[in-house]
Amino acid sequence: MLTITMKSFAALFALFILGGCSSSASVQLTGDFPKVLAKPKPLSAAVVFEPSFATYIAQPNAKTVIDMGAAQVRLLRNAFAGLFGRLEFVGSREEITIDNAMVIIPSVREVQVSTPSENYQNVFEVWIKYNLDLESTAGESIDSWFMPAYGKTPDAFMASKSDAIEQAAISALRDAGAKLTLDFYRIPSVNNWVTEEQERARQASLQQSDKSEVSP
Repeated sequence: MLTITMKSFAALFALFILGGCSSSASVQLTGDFPKVLAKPKPLSAAVVFEPSFATYIAQPNAKTVIDMGAAQVRLLRNAFAGLFGRLEFVGSREEITIDNAMVIIPSVREVQVSTPSENYQNVFEVWIKYNLDLESTAGESIDSWFMPAYGKTPDAFMASKSDAIEQAAISALRDAGAKLTLDFYRIPSVNNWVTEEQERARQASLQQSDKSEVSP
């Protein structure tokens, strides 16, 4: 009985220290992400990391700040490298130099954080709601894909609230990378674009072949 009481007291103490409403957290995400072990399709894409995305700082509440811009750029660079054989990363649409590519413009809709004092669990949680605007190089809309991501700590017993939120946020970013890798080509509009691009490439190859045959 004493052991159970001491464990309960320790858990309550941790919740008070880490999840108390009075504590603040300022977090900068510095973790690296593993390269995606997938064979990319022989397609082209230009990913536009606008300044607002590349330097994004989330403030999910008055006492929490998460500097996540650089980390999410690193994550998406790795994820898209496993999807497209030819990639261009630019800061604006005007910088795109490749033709017949899918233009991908990621943005953050919202970031939410939940602490043990709020969710009545022994974990910290982070939700990141992404949006990917997909277009052709001509500016025609292909789709606008909403991609939510979720991460949490194994438990609340960490050195500080900032460390706990950082770990949960990194977990959420990894979740986003996994969803992107697994689900991107399952989007019906993306699948249609892939089919059209493959047909365009086939027709271009046939025309080139015909020109070669009639050349003197």
